[in-house]
Amino acid sequence: MAMQKMTLATVAAIGTIGLLASVLAVLMATQTFNNTATVKSVGVGVYSDSSCTQKVTSLNWNTLAPGDTKTQTVYVKNEGTTGILLSMTVGNWTPPGAANYMSVTWNRQNSSLSVGSSVSATITLSVSQNVTGVTDFAFEITIIGTEIA
Repeated sequence: MAMQKMTLATVAAIGTIGLLASVLAVLMATQTFNNTATVKSVGVGVYSDSSCTQKVTSLNWNTLAPGDTKTQTVYVKNEGTTGILLSMTVGNWTPPGAANYMSVTWNRQNSSLSVGSSVSATITLSVSQNVTGVTDFAFEITIIGTEIA
């Protein structure tokens, strides 16, 4: 009889576990479905060649004298998925006082650039006639592409 009670208790426990597993299976049911979308991205690349294969990592302006103006041509490509408006900033001058005697401009400020297209850009560095205390200098140029609203 003790054996029979244990067997009934075991059967009841197994039944309860089976019922609980069935309930949990329903609570854990899932459905998976595919999604597609395009995420807008803004990307700008700066290259030394018109086919946009050689990324620019630095520009060498060589030796400049007081009053000199030199230009460099680069190619700017829209590598994002939306049209952009181009702008440029210059900073991190070394030595900091060099910024008082130098100016950097370009001919593409506020130009628009469509997806996948590229354009030549002329960057101009001018040294003041009155430069003093600066022999060697360095600075950073940042080309910015801002999404066209």
